Amino acid sequence: MKMPISITVNGVTHTKEVEARMLLSQFLREELSLTGTHIGCDTSSCGACTVHLDGKALKSCTMLAAQANGRSVTTIEGMTTDGKLHPLQEGFHQEHGLQCGFCTPGMIMTAADFLEHNNNPTEPEIREALKGNYCRCTGYHNIVKSIQHAAKAMKA
Repeated sequence: MKMPISITVNGVTHTKEVEARMLLSQFLREELSLTGTHIGCDTSSCGACTVHLDGKALKSCTMLAAQANGRSVTTIEGMTTDGKLHPLQEGFHQEHGLQCGFCTPGMIMTAADFLEHNNNPTEPEIREALKGNYCRCTGYHNIVKSIQHAAKAMKA
């Protein structure tokens, strides 16, 4: 069964007809071609699909696109401003917080929400905030350094 939805994604409103059972992650990737939102597990275990829904981090594989009707979504593609990287994106670049990059969009989206509530985090607080995001490559050390780098840049 198809249904009409209207979702504002990265500041642009999109009105489409979608299958009622379509996940938000599928909608972003398949209907809007925003492939930075990765699908890693479909069980909300890995965090690769994390986006912001009305400003709060959400694993987009846990929500139907229809449930986001009338709401605002920000994806990793929406984190840049006027072509300038977000401090978290810059931090991941400067501190080598990625290897394969698959988990990186979800890590950045989770960290952005976290830094909105804690602009001076400790290493244990960062690690706790990331507990729902998995990386199989880096061992997290440089991811934590990347978030610390961004927190300092965001305060300046």
